[in-house]
Amino acid sequence: MPSKPGQPAVGITYLLRIPTDERHLPVAIGKNKWCGSTVTALKNTQRRKEAMAWTQVTNPMGNIGLSALVAGIPVIFLFWALAWKRMKGHWAALGAVTLAILVAVTAYGMPAKLAFLAAFDGALFGIFPVCWIIVTALFIYNLSVKTGQFEVIKNSLASITDDRRLQALLIAFSFGAFLEGAAGFGTPVAITAAMLTGLGFNPLYAAGVCLIANTAPVAFGAIGIPIVVAGQVSGIPDLAISQMVGRTLPFLSILIPLYLTILISGWKKGIEVWPACFVCGASFAIVQFLTANFMGPLLPDILASIASIVCVVAFLKVWHPKKSWHFPEEKTSLGREQLRYTGGQVFRAWAPFIILSVFVAAWGIPSIKAALDSLFLTKFEIAGLHNMVLKGTTPVAAVYSLNLLSAAGTAILFAGIFSVPVMGAGVGTALAVAGDTVNKLKWPIFTIALIIGFAYIFNFSGMVVTLGNAFAATGPFFPFFAPFLGWLGVFMTGSDTSSNAFFSKLHVVTGQQIGVDPVVLVAANTSGGVCGKMISPQSIAVATSATNLVGKEGDIFRFTLKHSIFLTTVVGVMVTLQAYVIEWIIPVYDKVVAAVPAAAKTATQLAGGSLYLTCTFGLALAITASSIAVGKMIQAKCGKDEIHFH
Repeated sequence: MPSKPGQPAVGITYLLRIPTDERHLPVAIGKNKWCGSTVTALKNTQRRKEAMAWTQVTNPMGNIGLSALVAGIPVIFLFWALAWKRMKGHWAALGAVTLAILVAVTAYGMPAKLAFLAAFDGALFGIFPVCWIIVTALFIYNLSVKTGQFEVIKNSLASITDDRRLQALLIAFSFGAFLEGAAGFGTPVAITAAMLTGLGFNPLYAAGVCLIANTAPVAFGAIGIPIVVAGQVSGIPDLAISQMVGRTLPFLSILIPLYLTILISGWKKGIEVWPACFVCGASFAIVQFLTANFMGPLLPDILASIASIVCVVAFLKVWHPKKSWHFPEEKTSLGREQLRYTGGQVFRAWAPFIILSVFVAAWGIPSIKAALDSLFLTKFEIAGLHNMVLKGTTPVAAVYSLNLLSAAGTAILFAGIFSVPVMGAGVGTALAVAGDTVNKLKWPIFTIALIIGFAYIFNFSGMVVTLGNAFAATGPFFPFFAPFLGWLGVFMTGSDTSSNAFFSKLHVVTGQQIGVDPVVLVAANTSGGVCGKMISPQSIAVATSATNLVGKEGDIFRFTLKHSIFLTTVVGVMVTLQAYVIEWIIPVYDKVVAAVPAAAKTATQLAGGSLYLTCTFGLALAITASSIAVGKMIQAKCGKDEIHFH
């Protein structure tokens, strides 16, 4: 602005950043009095906002042990409500949220408004994108049942093996690992638990087996997001964390298949199928180890699961147990069934799940995500919460992202749309099934929204930091307890990604203090977290919704709890050995990570995203057309599913 008419402006123009709302305002600096007044007013506004913000307190009792005990009250309540009282999931979640708010307000001094807004922020995330995945995934399964196509799937699997132990390996472990690697966030449990129940599994076992089977792939789920986030927070290269996790989890991957069969059928019957368990677990573990160590965190689950499926199916062509095993309440097995359908009909029945796999795998590609987000991505601040909590001097953001197109649930929705003509369903039938699906999921949706709200209260109040600091206070014993910290984080949030975001930096600092390479502890958080997935109320809500056990969350929690603790203990022992005994197993890595310019990365992603997206829809269209062409439509057997349509 000129000082006098006809003269150039005095001074310069620059961008003044206002941290509280991240706006950039142009301010002219010169000799003009209005400029000084404007800057002063802005600074005063900033000071008032900072004065209104609440600073987290991480040791409110003055003793870290006592503070951790107080912070743990809502967590202890959840364990008591689910394991001891067998309370319905939604009531247990409501009680936990209530206690979390009370502890945050009374012990931590958090303003009640902020506590409620934190719960609201979490509930929004629970509804979308988490519940969006569950609704769309179960819609495809329910439509398959309604149209009779699932009868073909059951017969095709029974022609390979009618043995429940081996079916669990193929579906819960191998196929579930593929879905975890491609989509994560509840998709594998929602799909595989529904499929096992539809095959005739005892619903409790179907839910429990799928939750435990999901242990091996979680660390590399959703195209490696948990490890990528751990790298971003800790400053350790992604590849180094991937290598360390890839030198820990393959041991569990070999163990889990045999563990599942013994869990289902008992020790004696489980050992009968050890050759198939070994083929299933070893093929997965070998590829998981190789890809995690030499390719990074993006593809271990997808490549390992494909290898496992191929190896198990090929092995069952030449080997089968002498006698097939079914649950005691089922009819006596008559051996493998004869395939009653043509190859084209089998392909058509499986086509919806093939299309689903194509879409969820494609949606995990960063360039496709970037392309979709460029078309539609809405972000808005949670008014009254955003930047109103200070972690030290750093404001904590509260921004909700509505990535409607790039969400994994939308990928599954597109798969469902393509599946409607494949299954021979009309629009009316599809809409009726969709409505029935949403209606049956109302309580699980409520439960998941509450549980994630619970996790957000812990994060914004500082209670999660208190628990982390209490674990870190164990000193040289911390390597053993590090997996339990990840386990606790996943129990609270239902997400290995969130657990890594909470605790990765803490592991780095603690590792430096006790003389243990931080990559061991950061990887331990991830590896231990996978064992907490099976007891997370969020995961259990997904499993109950898929098996029609809503209200029986406590039974599933009791079913999985002892296995969760045992497997986490195994990881703790392994991490302790890595830290102090077999240190040669620790990867060599560059301690300084160069930042990648976000803008350049986004530009690269956008360049190929549209092309990949076009190819994805083209492939889905080709599968749809070919399945309709070669698969003669079967007569639907409506009402066959006693789980979702009765």
